[in-house]
Amino acid sequence: MRRIRGEEDMAILQRDLDAVTNWSEKNNMKLHEEKFELMRHNGQKKDNEELELLNNLPFMAEFNSYKTSAGMLEPVAVLRDLGIRVSLDFRWSIHIRRLAECGRRRAAWVFSVFGTRQTIAMLTLYKSLVRSLLEYCCPLWNPVKIGDIQALERVQLSFTARIEDFAGMNWQRLQHPKITSLQRRREWYIILHMWKLRQKQVSDDLNIRFSDDGRLGFTAKVPSLTKKATDAHQTIFDESFAVMGPKLWNTLPAVLNREEDFSKFKVRLSRYLSSFLDEPPVKGYVRRNTNSILDWTKDGGWSQTKAMALPDM
Repeated sequence: MRRIRGEEDMAILQRDLDAVTNWSEKNNMKLHEEKFELMRHNGQKKDNEELELLNNLPFMAEFNSYKTSAGMLEPVAVLRDLGIRVSLDFRWSIHIRRLAECGRRRAAWVFSVFGTRQTIAMLTLYKSLVRSLLEYCCPLWNPVKIGDIQALERVQLSFTARIEDFAGMNWQRLQHPKITSLQRRREWYIILHMWKLRQKQVSDDLNIRFSDDGRLGFTAKVPSLTKKATDAHQTIFDESFAVMGPKLWNTLPAVLNREEDFSKFKVRLSRYLSSFLDEPPVKGYVRRNTNSILDWTKDGGWSQTKAMALPDM
């Protein structure tokens, strides 16, 4: 990966694009060039607005674009890659709102096809058909904005409200051993991925570093952004997995982060997370904090004895 700084870099990228398409044709593996998409990001919002203005000027679109046999590649503001919608501003609100919409449609389909409202049947259908959709690749796009968190939680609240045993309940349904907020589960997945990174079971593309800090156990280094970065870039950086992953990992007690067996780690992690209150932000309810483990640990409400005794998630 390299930055496009001028005409020379653009020419190199165009030659690479031509080389790939020519190779695919010679090897009878013709690509769907009509599905190619171009996203151009130039740092600050002001720079992107100026770039869009230049692209709309006569002849500039051809000068600033790339060609395939299917025609010119027009810049887009949102593109879909392996089921994830990536936005020009590197934020996930568009992807999350689309996920919530798909989740509502899937839930409506479940209720229209299955007549039963019994708890076991409905929870099984919810977990396999709806929740799995809402959690696809969630460590990547884990939301921090309250509005995005609420959009996803509303899908689960709406579904569980129609289950036989949960009728008339509000947050009491989260006390059920099989029901956890989607926000808490996303943090669970992030920590599980951090364990795999420490054990070198997955590729460490972010170069996350772990160290043994004695009584604290294995801790992860939280990276920092250059001081020249804008506030907007700092916010995006702080919300990324590269920062959230180490921060969440560092909340774990040594007795937990030193666990070497993955199955045992999952069980103990579930008990640890279950020891905290689970009150995700939902419109109309007063919340104590953001419900993130990062906030609950600041309150000092974790009990090692309690955490090791609670049932799994």
